[in-house]
Amino acid sequence: MGEVSDVIKKTAFKITRAGELIGRVVAERLNVPFGIMDLSLAPTNAMNDSVAEILEEIGLERVGTHGTIAALALMNDAVKKGGAMASSYVGGLSGAFIPVSEDNGMIRGIEDGALNLAKLEAMTCVCSVGLDMIALEGKASPETLAAIIADEAAIGMINKKTTAVRVIPIIGKEEGDTVEFGGLLGRAPIIGVNSFSSEKLIKRGGRIPAPLQSLIN
Repeated sequence: MGEVSDVIKKTAFKITRAGELIGRVVAERLNVPFGIMDLSLAPTNAMNDSVAEILEEIGLERVGTHGTIAALALMNDAVKKGGAMASSYVGGLSGAFIPVSEDNGMIRGIEDGALNLAKLEAMTCVCSVGLDMIALEGKASPETLAAIIADEAAIGMINKKTTAVRVIPIIGKEEGDTVEFGGLLGRAPIIGVNSFSSEKLIKRGGRIPAPLQSLIN
């Protein structure tokens, strides 16, 4: 595992260093200040452009199986270590994005039954973003959607990290169906939501008090 991490780290160093050198030339020609280097890994539906497939190369039979979070954490850490050595101006989100509809490996993981909403939520604890480009069954209620957002907000708040929720309820579709978004947005298998209600929790209203992290000053 140390050797795998080292390969990712060295690759991230080379790419980031090349990006910074190109970026500085571009900034100079445009007569603008050079800003930051964002180390984010953002997949597309193009061949061999999948974050999930990197995780499978590390050793998972299919993304979503046991060990997925460990492999994602290892990859994210190695990318950041390599990039940080290549530039003094690393910023942005700088980590792995895990959108479902934009990553062929993520799509395959759901279609094969290895990946589900609960595992995707868990993966957001160790990557840069939250639930991203996920198609939900159309019967998902507003209260269910609010509870999903609340869960992700809690993960971000407690772990002091960025999170977001980009889920799309597809009216008339059920778990097991597929929706085509087209272009870079790709396609997505419909994911089911928990059948038990969150309505009472959400309709309590008010706000969750700020956690102890707010007192670190």
